Parts: sequence; structure tokens; C-alpha cells
Amino acid sequence: MILRSQGPWTWWLAAALVLFARAPAPAAERDAWVIDPARTHIAFTIDAIGYPRTKGEFHRFDGRVAVDFEHWDRSSVVFHVQANSVDVGSQSFSDYVRSVAFLNAPQFPSIDFVSKSVARVDDHTVRVSGDLTMLGVTKPIAVDVVVRRENEGGRSRLAFSVETHIDRLEFGMNSGFPLVSRDIDLVISSEAAKL
Repeated sequence: MILRSQGPWTWWLAAALVLFARAPAPAAERDAWVIDPARTHIAFTIDAIGYPRTKGEFHRFDGRVAVDFEHWDRSSVVFHVQANSVDVGSQSFSDYVRSVAFLNAPQFPSIDFVSKSVARVDDHTVRVSGDLTMLGVTKPIAVDVVVRRENEGGRSRLAFSVETHIDRLEFGMNSGFPLVSRDIDLVISSEAAKL
């Protein structure tokens, strides 16, 4: 899936990415999928005046998706990222990003996305709307998702990639601004396996 932001932010997604929820449909009409951590990569970059671009990633996350390929509006997703799994290349800097200055992982250990609706855009794209919660702040997001179905060894998989950004100030993450950019770029690549 490729997520393109419909608003000024959509970093953790998709987070992300990433996906779908609405009134439940009968189980027989929907396929259940689980995010494969071994094939998921959540990376971000942020700029700061006078410093090189900071790159980081998250190592622990989970998500579940229910998809009705004939009726996308019956699809749903929940996705969680563990804030303390952030890694920016050094232990001391990663600890700083986990601190109250940025992610405040001790108080807010999870970054969560819960979808509310999914609408088909074309044969390969759906528009996903939902709520993203970070630092105890919940904001609505809407993103376009390009979905690719694959078959590996007779097992069905969903593949997706995400390129988007969020405005961290909207979540109260104000440290370093304006020297540290308000916009955080996010790239997610992932696969989900059919249960």
C-alpha cells in the first residue's frame, strides 16, 4: 500500500498506515490479515537547522486488518507502534527521543491508528480515514492506500508502502521548534499475511 496524505500530517500510519475500520461485516465476507513484523520497516526523517538530517526507525509494532475486496467500506484496521522501540543510531540519542522532550514513551508507550472508514478510489487504491493517537492526542487522518496482493508459496499476502508526513506540533511535540522542523517524513514498507 502507498499512503499519500490528504492533510498536513500522517506520520505514524499509517501507520500506519496505514489501514481501515467501520461497522463490522459478517466474518464470511471479510478476510483477516496480520502485519508481518519481519517484513515491516517503519522509518522517519526530520530536519534541523545546523545539523544533519536525523534518520530513525521503529522496531516493534503490530497490526491486524480485515479486508473485503468487493466492499472496501466493510474493511477495518488497527495498528500499534511501540514508542520505546525508536532507534536513531545511538543509544543516548534514542533515549533522548524516547524522553518527555519528544515521544514521552514512559507515559505514552503506544502510537495507535484505528480506522473509521474505507472508500474505493480505483482498482488499486482506497482512501482510508481514521484516528491517529500519539502523546495522548488523537487527530483524524485521511490517506490514499495503494494495495498489492501477492502469493508466496501458496500463501496470500498484502504488500504496501507508505510515504507521507505529519506535523508533530499538532500532537504537542514542540521541543526544538523552530530549529527542529515541525514536519516529520515517514516511509513504511510492510506485508500482511492472511490468517
